[in-house]
Amino acid sequence: MQWPYEIAERDHEIQNPTSAEKIRRLGAYLRLGPDSSVLDLACGKAGPALVLAREYGCRITGVELRPAFAAAARDRVAAAGLGDRIEIHVGDARDFDAPAGRYDAAVCVGAAFVWGHIGDAAAAIAPTARQGGAIAIGEPYWATPPDQGAAEDFVDLASTVDRFESAGVSLAGVIGSSVDEWDHYESQHWLAIGDWLLANPDHQDAPEIRKQDRRLRDHYLLRRRGRLEWAIFVGRPHVLS
Repeated sequence: MQWPYEIAERDHEIQNPTSAEKIRRLGAYLRLGPDSSVLDLACGKAGPALVLAREYGCRITGVELRPAFAAAARDRVAAAGLGDRIEIHVGDARDFDAPAGRYDAAVCVGAAFVWGHIGDAAAAIAPTARQGGAIAIGEPYWATPPDQGAAEDFVDLASTVDRFESAGVSLAGVIGSSVDEWDHYESQHWLAIGDWLLANPDHQDAPEIRKQDRRLRDHYLLRRRGRLEWAIFVGRPHVLS
């Protein structure tokens, strides 16, 4: 079975280990304003989009693969009265037809894996930003080297920046997450899954969900916590270092 993100991320306002305050900082780094247009790829339930549109009045085009998340995003946008500022499309971010140079900023806050690693994501989205615009991508990186044989395709901070800049992007800012923010992000998963298991003890998928939940929890606590960090990397395409 596929991991039920729609259940696990039921309570997440922002589906990444960061905060509204740091998303507002991201908007400042992107130099957003009321006339800015933003492409938000893999936008989830529109958590960052709502923060940016409220704070800066920018117009945002969101693209989300999961219909349930896209529907939640539209509901949240409507409830916030921001329907004239945020539009949500259902589809794969890799396939979204974004004209070159169309946006003042293009962001993928937490799903660089859609393309591969951060360098692959930067290469894919940088062409959508106008001359003088910016991009931003969230990506984990190892602060402490992983155990030998780890399968995760993350690298250290310097190598992550190298990957990012390999797409012809100059690093312009970094917004790191704290251990507390990552704990909160993961804890919301565990709480939501626990609530679902209590409400659905006889569901056919309950044993597998319980097993996977424990595996993911242990993986975070024993392998990742304090070792794997996460940040939003902001860059300017078309700028020579």
